[in-house]
Amino acid sequence: MTEYKSKHGLVNRPQAELYMAFTDLRNFLRFLPEDKQKDVTASFDTLNASVNGISIGVKVTRREPYSYIELQSHDSPLKFTLMLHFDISSENPAKTDFYIIVNAELDFMTKMLIGGKIKDGLNKIVDGLVDVSEGRMPEGVPADFMDKMKF
Repeated sequence: MTEYKSKHGLVNRPQAELYMAFTDLRNFLRFLPEDKQKDVTASFDTLNASVNGISIGVKVTRREPYSYIELQSHDSPLKFTLMLHFDISSENPAKTDFYIIVNAELDFMTKMLIGGKIKDGLNKIVDGLVDVSEGRMPEGVPADFMDKMKF
């Protein structure tokens, strides 16, 4: 397994509020454009998507209110574990120190093709969440996205 860690981001939301937004995987559907929603199904514990004909699924395997959510791949060609961390900020208890860790089993070719992009993608997720929590539009996000972001 190879480990990829995102940067830490200070999200302008209390720990419990941010955690609750992530705990129900059905919440992710509202962030997708309508034309993409047909390729995604979700329940409280699972999320399945078809991307370019490849099915990828995740399921929640552990929740520690209000600090940690662990998801593992299922029905997916890639084996990975995704760990979301929600820590109370030492600077401001009304904010959350958020970061992501991914452990992935990647063969040599896949690691060469996407390995370096995984950390970049994780950092963009953290940056985007921080931006949205502060009322800024993340780079490259459609204008109507902010209307959907309600924690």
